[in-house]
Order: sequence, then structure tokens, then C-alpha cells
Amino acid sequence: MIISLASCGLLFLRWGRLGNGVLYHDCFIRVLMNSEDFLNVIERTPLVSIDILLKNQLGEILLGRRTNRPAKDFWFVPGGRIRKNETLHAAMSRISSVELGVELQIDNSKLIGAYDHIYTDNFLGKSGVSTHYVALGYEVNFPLECPLSFDAQHSEVRWWPLSLLLESDLVHDNTKAYFENKK
Repeated sequence: MIISLASCGLLFLRWGRLGNGVLYHDCFIRVLMNSEDFLNVIERTPLVSIDILLKNQLGEILLGRRTNRPAKDFWFVPGGRIRKNETLHAAMSRISSVELGVELQIDNSKLIGAYDHIYTDNFLGKSGVSTHYVALGYEVNFPLECPLSFDAQHSEVRWWPLSLLLESDLVHDNTKAYFENKK
């Protein structure tokens, strides 16, 4: 039996019996905030995120063209918000799995710093509400021959030579900031 109570944040609950007759249940609970509540959070507090600076053996950086706000239509490094009570280790694993199709370990990355990403818009496009991220930039060396898969947050992805990344108006300034001292 599957029960869906999305308005309460319960995505599914499945009950059944094992072969030996023992009752079991699977439950995937994700408390979702509605858009207006999340917009109120964005209006009042910064968000904390991990950005993944994936670098191949040629020194190129992986960027994706964003399909969502903020920074829509700009080329940006993969990354995402850290959830409440989520460790940095768990966040890196989740974000990389979702955005890249491969689970990266934070122990195999190098923290290059914390950066303020302040945008004049927000995920809903509501006027007058800015978005502020405190983004933790982690550099990860990644071989070109390893396959990656990407989520719907990017319309396209590609490896960028560092010089081209820094010169392009298509690459967001917040992405360039990670690399400006590495010329």
C-alpha cells in the first residue's frame, strides 16, 4: 500500500509483508517547505551551499548553463544548498550524486574558501527579494574518462579552459571569483 500526503511532507509510506509474514514498512519522508515559506527564509537569512570546482587533468573546469534562478542562463559550477542537520560530508555526497551522477567524497576535495554569492533575484523571480548564499568552494580533481550524468538544472555542460572561463561574459562572476587568483 502506498500513501501520499505531499501537503504534510510525507512523500510515500509503503507497508507489506516479507516472505516469512513479518510486517515491514518503507518510509521516505522529506519535509518540503512550500514556495512562499522558502521565499521568506531567503528574504531573512543567508543560505549555505557547497560549490564543486571539478577540474580535469588538462586543468579545465566543468560548468553547466543554469536553467533556474538565481543566475539563470549563466555558466556556473555544480553545487547546491546544505540541508539543516546535514554534515558537509553528506552534503557533498548528495549534491555530487544529484548534479553529476557520481558520489564525491569531501575527504578527496580541497576547500578553497568561503564566498558570498549575493543575487538581486530569487528562485521565484519575486521582485524585491534578493538571495544570499555563503558558498563553500571545494576543488576536486576528476579524470576526463570518468562518465558523468547531469540533472535538469543545467541545459548543457562542458569543460572550460581556465583562461576562457575568466574572459567569458557567459560565465557568472561568482564562478569566476573561485579562479581569479589562479591565473
